[in-house]
Amino acid sequence: MTVPTKDDSQSGTVADTVPLPTYRSLAAPVRKPVDKFALLPAFLKVRGLVKEHIDSFNYFVNKGIKKIVEANNRIEARNDPSIYLRYLGVHVGMPSVHVEYNIENITPHFCRLTDRTYSAPIKVHIEYTVGKQHEVRRKNNFIIGYMPIMLRSHACILYEKDEAELAKYGECPLDPGGYFVVKGTEKVILIQEQLAKNRIIVDTDSKGRVIASVTSSTHAIKSKTVIFMDKGKIYLQLNQFNKPIPIIVVMKAMGMESDQETVQMVGRDPRYGDLLFPSIQECASERIYTRQRALQYMDEKVTYPGATNQKEGRSYSILRDVFIAHVPVKNGNLRPKCIYTALMLRRMMDAIVNSDTFDDKCYSLGVEDLLSLSSEEIHTPGSFLVMFNGLILGKHKDPQRLVIDLRNLRRSNVIGEFVSIFINEKQHCVHIASDGGRVCRPLIIADMGISRIDETHMEKLRHGTCGFDDFLRDGLIEYLDVNEENNALIALYEHMDQDDVERSSITHIEIEPLSILGVVSGLIPYPHHNQSPRNTYQCAMGKQAMGNIAYNQLFRADSLLYLLVYAQRPLLTTKTIELVGYDKLGAGQNATVAVMGYSGYDIEDAIVMNKSSLDRGFGRCIALKKYTVLKDNYGDGVSDMIVEPQRDNGVLIKQNMRALDEDGIAGPGQIIRNHDIYVNKRTPKNTSKGIGRALRESDYKDSPALYKGVDGETTVVDRVMLCSDTNDKLSIKCIIRHTRRPEVGDKFSSRHGQKGVCGTIVQQEDFPFSERGICPDLIMNPHGFPSRMTIGKMIELLGGKAGVSCGRFHYGSAFGEPSGNADKVADISSTLIKHGFSYNGKDFLYSGILGQPLEAYIFMGPIYYQKLKHMVLDKMHARASGPRVLLTRQPTEGRSRDGGLRLGEMERDCLIAYGASMLIFERLLLSSDPYQVQVCRKCGLLGYYNHKLKTSYCSMCKNGENMAKMRLPYACKLLFQELHAMNVVPRLKLTEV
Repeated sequence: MTVPTKDDSQSGTVADTVPLPTYRSLAAPVRKPVDKFALLPAFLKVRGLVKEHIDSFNYFVNKGIKKIVEANNRIEARNDPSIYLRYLGVHVGMPSVHVEYNIENITPHFCRLTDRTYSAPIKVHIEYTVGKQHEVRRKNNFIIGYMPIMLRSHACILYEKDEAELAKYGECPLDPGGYFVVKGTEKVILIQEQLAKNRIIVDTDSKGRVIASVTSSTHAIKSKTVIFMDKGKIYLQLNQFNKPIPIIVVMKAMGMESDQETVQMVGRDPRYGDLLFPSIQECASERIYTRQRALQYMDEKVTYPGATNQKEGRSYSILRDVFIAHVPVKNGNLRPKCIYTALMLRRMMDAIVNSDTFDDKCYSLGVEDLLSLSSEEIHTPGSFLVMFNGLILGKHKDPQRLVIDLRNLRRSNVIGEFVSIFINEKQHCVHIASDGGRVCRPLIIADMGISRIDETHMEKLRHGTCGFDDFLRDGLIEYLDVNEENNALIALYEHMDQDDVERSSITHIEIEPLSILGVVSGLIPYPHHNQSPRNTYQCAMGKQAMGNIAYNQLFRADSLLYLLVYAQRPLLTTKTIELVGYDKLGAGQNATVAVMGYSGYDIEDAIVMNKSSLDRGFGRCIALKKYTVLKDNYGDGVSDMIVEPQRDNGVLIKQNMRALDEDGIAGPGQIIRNHDIYVNKRTPKNTSKGIGRALRESDYKDSPALYKGVDGETTVVDRVMLCSDTNDKLSIKCIIRHTRRPEVGDKFSSRHGQKGVCGTIVQQEDFPFSERGICPDLIMNPHGFPSRMTIGKMIELLGGKAGVSCGRFHYGSAFGEPSGNADKVADISSTLIKHGFSYNGKDFLYSGILGQPLEAYIFMGPIYYQKLKHMVLDKMHARASGPRVLLTRQPTEGRSRDGGLRLGEMERDCLIAYGASMLIFERLLLSSDPYQVQVCRKCGLLGYYNHKLKTSYCSMCKNGENMAKMRLPYACKLLFQELHAMNVVPRLKLTEV
């Protein structure tokens, strides 16, 4: 039994048709909240994490490319239309490559290893004419190009393959796809955020003027229309006009010749007339009263006049085709564009006068025919505009009933599930949106705060008798976009309390509160107990953490890959971790952390690490770096050579060749150090002496590939791969492996945005220990908690400690305590007490140095720590003397070039403020680019020194009598010479000191 809702347009609420509550006896059992978590994996099974990428690519391959070809299917010769080429059909084949005149299918793994593009041929069926007789011929499956193929799409070889087949192709089953492989590198299409198309957006420009703009987008054209007010007058700005056009002139050009009708169409409030009056006066001063005169005036302002076949001129075609292009023009009738322009004016003026509510002033169109309405009927009080994808459909007198009926149609699958229906009370508009690009998310429909989903529905889902799409079809779940969410009151949980005053207003319920967060933020345990910036920091650092990337990680050939040797699953997990497979490919380790002060090396978030823990493998990682050497082929028939290492009586001539095998390439498993040769390549000295000539050994020069590493570090050749690229050049790829253990300066972070470097490494004998013999892996300073307010990290320590004690994983999902997806602190403390620990996680510790009990209880337990890719071995750099830039003779820049440290303008100013003149002299001259010059005391210009005659000479004074020596930076001397070239003559005035 249902009751119709009354019109709530005055109160500003949107009511749905809801069932009357049924009253039960007090003895009836109270309904418990339903566990709806099973809906999330069902949703991911249907939609997936990258489904929008794959669906978009599938649509383009299956339909989009065909529409493009159909729109341009015939190409004719300019002089003779009977000579043509016509496309009959198009399709995309399977990914393949030409190998010795054969076509072979390729896999993404093969393309990654060989630096190829995972692409498929675009094949067309064509019909064309040849010869003087214009003979018509047909050709099928003609290849016109290659298209990169998205992994796991319909055109991919991995589509719908099971785990065994994926393993055969060298792929990881946890890889969701949705990206491309281009020249061996994985590329993903980034989602771009743009302003909504075909919507009126009121904003201010750089000059502070209020503007109303519309970016129109159709299949034929894209244009931006801007209306703004300048010095009290309103203008239209369009790229096709070289000057802004008065808006009243535009209205007259579209057939609205009466100024009174224009004002009435904008609104009946006197303020609108006052704002339009200066524009009307400007139009009258130009003596523009008719449509023809307005079009003539606009023709004079066209940017590129040119010739036109239109009788009305170029300005009319611009108004019809470019100006607010998404508003259709039928039979030359521009009245819909007049109404839309008036709506833009209305929105802009409302922003100027700062009006908040427009109960009897707003535009209202709807079910009634738009063209049959007069200007006064458009502004009927109480009626609302109805807009579909930015277009005005008409007006409606009962917007609440319209919205309810449309939503019921959507829930009954009569209209699309992603159609959005929402009311904008301030603008008195009902917006219906079905265009692409809107982010929609599923929500459970609620009646009086009670979910429509009960336990019987969830049982069917768990047993597999229904899926997520069935919940959509049955009207239990619907998709809302960000606009419709403004009309909804969304609760995190079901409101079971009959006395809850908010219960009757709730329209939707989250499937699970944790679904509000994304993948990266969903990995944080208890994020709702942290300060929000800390969660933001973790979202950035979680992407920098080392771990395992895929099951096939040891067979890949990435340019640089960091892997954690002993990656672990977090003891305190979240539901998101299980949904996305993070528990199978961890990126951290569970470290026993003691929160206490220890030495002075733990200030500013630095951590003190246990040396024995590092010996056992804590924080140990592998750095795999790829080095590629190409064996080039030259145009004269010669090529590079890979030669064996030179020996003298069986002894290597050069010790840096010790890693080479007999084929001149470093062998797998060989130890390689800095400046060792891993490919012994020789290149011809001259490649232009003729084709097919025989080169002697003396015609080649040594061009060995040297390994550039860190002095004193030992690395190992992990793998060597030989393959040919797309140009049939031999490519030699050496994967160099370096096993690194943590050292002072390496960066670590917990999952709560608390990053810190290793301050010192201490022997385990000096570390504190508990009565049970537990010794922490690292010690963090307690001053890291008060200002950061990361309470979630404290709860993680308690949950991890309880999990180790009872032998099960604890959960800390976001907002998950009421639904059981996050363990409550009270339950965790009870578990600790049950297993003999303190309820607050503190332990009684002894000093490792003195052997005496510490004076305070220490908060200690396991916390999941991530090792970040920022390691001191990759960043430390110092130099005394080294290479210089040829032009300025100053030290080079950058660590890779063995460069110096720049002393910039700000550092110079600080040294000047301190009065450290000798330090400035030493840094900016002696340690940089000192240069001795000859200066003429008379004219102040630079001279030169004749080394043979050992005399100085001034070319300006034509003598060397007044020459003096002085030192200045070489860059300063270079500046003087460049100024001379510009006819600017700086002169030096010298005094004796």
